[in-house]
Amino acid sequence: MSNERTPININTSVVGVSVHALHSLENNLNPVQENAASDNNASPPLHKRIWSKCQSIYGTHSFLSKALILILIAFAYPPLGATYLAPQITATWIAVIFIFVLAGMGIKTEEFAKAFQRLPFNLFVQLFNFGVVSSIVFGFSRLMVSVNALTQSLADGMTICASLPITINMVLVLTKSAGGDEASAIFNAAFGNLVGIFLSPALILGYLGVTGEVNMGQVFFKLGLRVVLPIFIGQILQHFVPPAKEFVKQYKKYFKTAQECCLLFIIYTVFCKTFLQGMEAGVGQIFLMIALQFFMLCVVMVLAWTCLRVLFRNEPKLQAMGLFGCTHKTVAMGVPLINAIYESNPMVGLYTLPLLIWHPMQLVIGSFVAPYVAAYVKRREEEISSALQEE
Repeated sequence: MSNERTPININTSVVGVSVHALHSLENNLNPVQENAASDNNASPPLHKRIWSKCQSIYGTHSFLSKALILILIAFAYPPLGATYLAPQITATWIAVIFIFVLAGMGIKTEEFAKAFQRLPFNLFVQLFNFGVVSSIVFGFSRLMVSVNALTQSLADGMTICASLPITINMVLVLTKSAGGDEASAIFNAAFGNLVGIFLSPALILGYLGVTGEVNMGQVFFKLGLRVVLPIFIGQILQHFVPPAKEFVKQYKKYFKTAQECCLLFIIYTVFCKTFLQGMEAGVGQIFLMIALQFFMLCVVMVLAWTCLRVLFRNEPKLQAMGLFGCTHKTVAMGVPLINAIYESNPMVGLYTLPLLIWHPMQLVIGSFVAPYVAAYVKRREEEISSALQEE
């Protein structure tokens, strides 16, 4: 038996747990097959297999892995990020503005013309993502606080996470792998993020109230300077400055890496500040919050899928896209928004933590269900096609 494997062409952007599970299964089976063919081919040593598995996990969850490492570094010596790196300037202004200038240069505004093609579906996705998910999580988190299961800060963090808009890259990746409508994924992600600039802070402050530490007028003024204005500048550069347009064409593939570095820096300084001033939540509370986040994500995905099956029963591609679009939450916009609203609050790290859990969790669950959704989409399209031919 030959040891060579047939190359498989896989879209490198579609990376998920299901793919890695297949690779792990292949790695577990191949040594058995090779040993049966030849005694000379031994399985790799244990330490190499462990290292390969760690690399696979890191490749799938690189952002979360880096964030966890930086949180540990922040815990080891909080003053560095809380004081010496001047986070009030570098993290809350420079990094945030840089993120949204790049976002403005990368957003394709022509996609918004597609909104009127499927207005009922797009409206449903946005209302579910902002309204239904946030209200369910808010009610559940208040219940957890009332029975003393969660601290107030972690419960508030869950509500903040649920009030954020859709991810951009992850929704598109999972929609592709599930055979969903990619144009709807692009539009809803871009539109949701632009609307979220204004809607997410309003929802957060509406659910949690305006305390003495949060001045609503100042919040929207800062968001205007740090978020809206940089996106506007990015759009102007993209459409009206030829050198900038060429820059976008040449270097757009590096935008995500640059934005990720800025996000990690913001996360690091946020947790430095939190650790320096003390945390009210223990390890047990954090693990409980992780379990509750998983439960909430499963609940809203089941609810979204049920509604989509009823409302758009003959459009399986839209159902597939809606399953992810209705429930995903963005780290790219969420972290800067949380930092802008609660920059002076010592609990800002705990407000950010639920989002850092929800983000990789939606990838894990989404990657698991994507093959089953793809099979469903294919089957339903064949059924609809057969029904139309019979008529």
